Amino acid sequence: MKKTILASAVVGAMLMTTGVQAQSGTDGYKLQQVLIMSRHNLRAPLANNGSVLEQSTPDKWPQWDVPGGQLTTKGGVLEVYMGHYMREWLAQEGMITTGECPAPQTVYAYANSLQRTVATAQFFISGAFPGCDVSVHHQEKMGTMDPTFNPVITDDSPEFKEKALKAMENERQKMQLNDSYQLLAQIADYQNSPSCKEKKVCSLIDAKDTFSASYEKEPGVDGPLKVGNSLVDAFTLQYYEGFPLDQVAWGKIKTDQQWRVLSKLKNGYQDSLFTSPEVARNVSAPLVKYIDKILVSDVANAPKITLLAGHDSNIASLIRALDFKPYQLPNQYERTPIGGKIVFQRWHDDKANRDLMKIEYVYQSTEQLRNTEPLTLENPPQRVTLALNGCPVDANGFCPMDKFQQVMEQAVK
Repeated sequence: MKKTILASAVVGAMLMTTGVQAQSGTDGYKLQQVLIMSRHNLRAPLANNGSVLEQSTPDKWPQWDVPGGQLTTKGGVLEVYMGHYMREWLAQEGMITTGECPAPQTVYAYANSLQRTVATAQFFISGAFPGCDVSVHHQEKMGTMDPTFNPVITDDSPEFKEKALKAMENERQKMQLNDSYQLLAQIADYQNSPSCKEKKVCSLIDAKDTFSASYEKEPGVDGPLKVGNSLVDAFTLQYYEGFPLDQVAWGKIKTDQQWRVLSKLKNGYQDSLFTSPEVARNVSAPLVKYIDKILVSDVANAPKITLLAGHDSNIASLIRALDFKPYQLPNQYERTPIGGKIVFQRWHDDKANRDLMKIEYVYQSTEQLRNTEPLTLENPPQRVTLALNGCPVDANGFCPMDKFQQVMEQAVK
């Protein structure tokens, strides 16, 4: 396992100090442990020349200053801001001391071994613990998927493949996407695209999706859902990056409602591939086991603060594998937003002498991302309390730790 330390000088100028007092926590409750499951922050679109993007429109795509799939400079700044906010919150709750580095072995950062995930973890740590010797751990060989974060099919039986394909198709059939495809075709001028003119595929509504569930590969799909995801992903990233509005989707997205209609394609792609129970439990199994070790089975030896930096597929499959209740994220179009974090929190109730679990989705809104807003206790990110079906929460979002342990025991079976 390789360790990487990012010099705090790189981002020191971006850090802010604040004396703002935030609201106090629940009386008598003390935060004891935090595990942060993060999606990487802002990256350039994954598709490159000759890709789905180029085949789906006659128009030219704007140029990015980093290669496809890599974290952008702005993505680093946004992650520093998130780390800065988390440091303030952790200090407020007594987990760390303002102005001091955390004690050795109390913070552990672990990232998938791709540039965008390692860099995300580095920038987060620089925002949260500037000037401190906190390493980011990852596989030695960069550019390869770490098994903990690699959402691939691990069952090679024909029975599982058949079940997985049926589950993905069933998820797709639940969706009403014709309006989304119609709007996307207008924006991309799909009728004049290479796909239409050269391949004679001229209708996203009429084309069919073909799913795949191959052993040791990620769940996949070819067809309009892949096209829709690729294009809407590119538009969304352009907006976050701060491209002029006349360059975001060639200036053709004018309203919030259009964004919502288009985002159904991106969310639908993720839901189809990673959120059926059969597929989610299989592809998230290594990550679930890792989280169980930190929060349940080996908690006595676990760090107080753990950061895991992975992908939207990790978060989507994890949410279904642990059987979270449906949730809504205000001020966001994405179901698993760029830079968003599932924050598992172990609390101790001194009065009742019991441990509790609280889980929140902490993320930047679309406008916080586009405007590169610094995050503080006074100007926080969005926070949404999540609930597990197997772990009922009280009015403040806490569930009993023994119930959470039962959820994890079921999930690792």
